[in-house]
Amino acid sequence: MPPDNADDARHTGVRHLEVSPEEDGQKLLQFLSRRLGPDVPGSLLLRLIRSGQVRVDSARKKPFDRLHAGQTVRLPPLRVAAPAPEPGPGAPALAVLAQGPGWIAVAKPAGLPSQPGTGHADAASTRLAAMFPQATFTPTPAHRLDRDTSGILLAGTSYQGLRALQQALAAHTLRKLYLARVHGGLAPGQALTLRDTLAKAGPENRRRVAVTAQGKPALALARCLESDSRTSLLEIDLRTGRTHQLRVQLASRSLPIVGDRKYGRPDDAPRMMLHAWQIVLPDGTSIRLEPDW
Repeated sequence: MPPDNADDARHTGVRHLEVSPEEDGQKLLQFLSRRLGPDVPGSLLLRLIRSGQVRVDSARKKPFDRLHAGQTVRLPPLRVAAPAPEPGPGAPALAVLAQGPGWIAVAKPAGLPSQPGTGHADAASTRLAAMFPQATFTPTPAHRLDRDTSGILLAGTSYQGLRALQQALAAHTLRKLYLARVHGGLAPGQALTLRDTLAKAGPENRRRVAVTAQGKPALALARCLESDSRTSLLEIDLRTGRTHQLRVQLASRSLPIVGDRKYGRPDDAPRMMLHAWQIVLPDGTSIRLEPDW
């Protein structure tokens, strides 16, 4: 950070941050990182905590001590980088499909990444933040959908809600069902067990996922709903969440997803027909969203 350029840095005074009920259970370092955003480096926060300049209810704490609702965190004066410019106005809000204690389900359109990255500030996570600007805990996606995959995206609206979603995904007590239009004719009602090991290969800017002898296990259960002479519509129960899993598994069985230009046909349809259409939460709550195709 240039030391004397007011355009590149800003000063803050002593701040007292109260832990909200939505932030209950977070670790101190995590709480500060979320509240202050990427403008304040994690290394600086660690140094401030370990030197005792950050206090919780006037007491010293360690970076990974958990906080409780109602506690007050004191921050010393900081000199930090000026915030990065926000994405330009006009990005539409995500449609809210359902919500409950600690969670929200939104519709992610095809073409929108789940998280921002190099060259694209617009993402489902940034739109969620813009939709709830006053939230003390910014709604955070609990899983990802590929940029070109449309459908239901779950986000935690509290730390406990986010953890519950992530734990349900890890324990496979939360079901995710997809619809995929694939090239190839299958018989209606025909079932497929997609069980493979997958691994990434190639340089980062052209990285692909492939079925390999050694890699991470991938499992999904597919069923053909309807078929014509050229394509079939599959409903797929995704049991693991590997990168590009369904795209790779189907393409390796000569059933590439229509519109998948990375693993399918280069002269294919203008969009990929893969859609997260139903999620069933551990308590039995079912959320559905049919694809526009």
